[in-house]
Amino acid sequence: MSATDDEEKVPYDPMPAFNPNNFADRLKDRNAARQAELERVKKRAEAMKEGATERAAERARIAKERDERRAAREAEKKAEQERIEAEKRAVEEERLRLEAEAAAEAERQKHEEMAKYADLLAAQKAARDARYAARKARQKR
Repeated sequence: MSATDDEEKVPYDPMPAFNPNNFADRLKDRNAARQAELERVKKRAEAMKEGATERAAERARIAKERDERRAAREAEKKAEQERIEAEKRAVEEERLRLEAEAAAEAERQKHEEMAKYADLLAAQKAARDARYAARKARQKR
């Protein structure tokens, strides 16, 4: 090791025995440190101000896009609901139409059966009347 290496490695002493600065020097150092910190904060604030309008515009653009996506989703959802409601109405109308057709067919069959029954009764009455007339005709001879 050389002598320069030894000089570079001075141990850190957290509490030095003697500080040659007097109170006025420490106040001056404190004020200088405060001023330097204030300058750093001001520079940071100016940098923030410069980018603030761009960030605000970016946030507004993002919010607008988000609202557009939300509106598109809601419109899509509403269209889907309307489509489902239309399908339900169509199914219900078809069910009602089929019920009406079935009721009409049942009514038609009922009328046909009633007509057949009336024809049967008329035929039976005609046969009965013919038998009665034949019997009376045999008795008159």
